Amino acid sequence: MKNNNQFEKQGWTPERISNLNGKTYLITGTTSGTGFEAARILLAKGAKVVMLNRNPKKSEDTISYYKNELGTNIDVSYITVDLGKLVSVRQAAKEVLATVSRIDVLILNAAIAQVPHQVITADGFESQLATNHYGNFLLQALLFPLIEKSKGRIVTVGSLGYNMGIKAIKFDDMNWDKDYTGNNAYSQSKLAQIMSIYELQDRLEKAGKTDVKAYACHPGSSRTSLIKTSGSFMMRLIFGMMKLSPLTQSAEKGAYPQLMCATEEALNQKGFYGPTGRSNWTGPVGVHHIEPHAKDKVAAKKLWEVSEKAVGQKFEV
Repeated sequence: MKNNNQFEKQGWTPERISNLNGKTYLITGTTSGTGFEAARILLAKGAKVVMLNRNPKKSEDTISYYKNELGTNIDVSYITVDLGKLVSVRQAAKEVLATVSRIDVLILNAAIAQVPHQVITADGFESQLATNHYGNFLLQALLFPLIEKSKGRIVTVGSLGYNMGIKAIKFDDMNWDKDYTGNNAYSQSKLAQIMSIYELQDRLEKAGKTDVKAYACHPGSSRTSLIKTSGSFMMRLIFGMMKLSPLTQSAEKGAYPQLMCATEEALNQKGFYGPTGRSNWTGPVGVHHIEPHAKDKVAAKKLWEVSEKAVGQKFEV
């Protein structure tokens, strides 16, 4: 896909968002970084925001910050979820369905990255695959009936990391029991996340459910706490130095791609959205090229089936 920015030289910006009164947005990972900024901007536009975060105390602090900045009348709440634990995802989805009447957009923003040593979760999965893919996959499957009823959207916040590592799903060793590296495991998890959103698009189209939209985007190289939270000392050091250079952008600008996919009307679902500057790290936000391996239909279909079995849940479209 050519770098043909439909939003012209300046790219997409939140100024394009109209009043969002009556709209409900669910966002994972809003206590810092791009998720924090995305929720803040949506609330400023009048949306109802339900935050899905791992840490209740940080969720409460975030709500206090938003209310101090935007006023006490904003409609913001939180539900606790640990995407790396299937039981937590199921409980959170149950709470969402019991307390939320509509989902206009589900934004899958939360992630962990560059875990230096292999960590296996209680469910038996490598931690980055568990959090970044399986947790998100199960959450979508459980919330899909309400998203469909609301004629809503799903926005997956991927990463340029999908194009690193072996650039494939390691179906014979998805936990990287052999030759684990934090980068390879992270890359696989983000590839899986992106690949499944394009597979979802095809399944929606085949089922004639075009009222539901699904989009893939990424934040570019943004100054967030992602690497600091889970990366190795060396990765934290490298990215800490990068933050001081023009190779990175603010977390607010990193939130623009997910906000665009969540609110813009005339977007082609087949696109991949993010910064369009050099190496797609920074710059005006729009659509840009995605490598063919992210849309490998054979691998995507197999991944969907493997994921359903792994999480113990059919994702019916």
